[in-house]
Amino acid sequence: MVYGQKIKTRCYISYSRLFIPDVTLLKMYQMNWHEYLQQFEEILSHNINTAPYDDPHFYEYTKLNQSRMNRWLKTAPLQTPLIEALQAIEVPQQWILITEPWCGDAAHLNPFIYKMSEVNELIHLHIQLRDSGSEIDHYLTNGGKAIPKLIIRNESGDDLLVWGPRPAAAQAYFYELRESKLTTEEQKTALQQWYNQDKGQSIQQEFIQFFSDLPIDVHAIANQKQQ
Repeated sequence: MVYGQKIKTRCYISYSRLFIPDVTLLKMYQMNWHEYLQQFEEILSHNINTAPYDDPHFYEYTKLNQSRMNRWLKTAPLQTPLIEALQAIEVPQQWILITEPWCGDAAHLNPFIYKMSEVNELIHLHIQLRDSGSEIDHYLTNGGKAIPKLIIRNESGDDLLVWGPRPAAAQAYFYELRESKLTTEEQKTALQQWYNQDKGQSIQQEFIQFFSDLPIDVHAIANQKQQ
């Protein structure tokens, strides 16, 4: 299974069937990165205490995830080839990130997505909370609402890439753990250890590959529009 799919159609894609966009999605609430970080503060200060954050486990997940994100934001650099690929983008892109503060995988991956979006001002990152009216139903993974999920669209609204919920190597390890005799908590710990050892290298390599294989030359598009 390919977890980063290049899309040439304006239809939204899942692993099972295609969906035509609903105009109501245009009115969907989206937040920027700083508003997303504020969600953590609101949850941890108990200003948001509705489900699932009325469950102490989800509260602790969120607290731990905030710490993980802060660590990656402070310590994890982007690879030079990735920076160069992002700097080469010459036409606007919309990046739709579907996530949730309680998601452990997202805590290790979203900081890198944010850092990538900051390299080029033509990249516009919008965040949707999965369980608050997001587009996740159009981007399922094996029928499930796995997150994080990143959709990269061009300025015409075409989906160029649907990525997630994990780098391919992490996803393969996830399936391996699921078949093991480890408890759920042991599986979670093992996957977190994988992210700690990987240090964001896998997600960066996948995006380097994506930008090198873009089916449409973004430079050519930019030049055509200037003519």
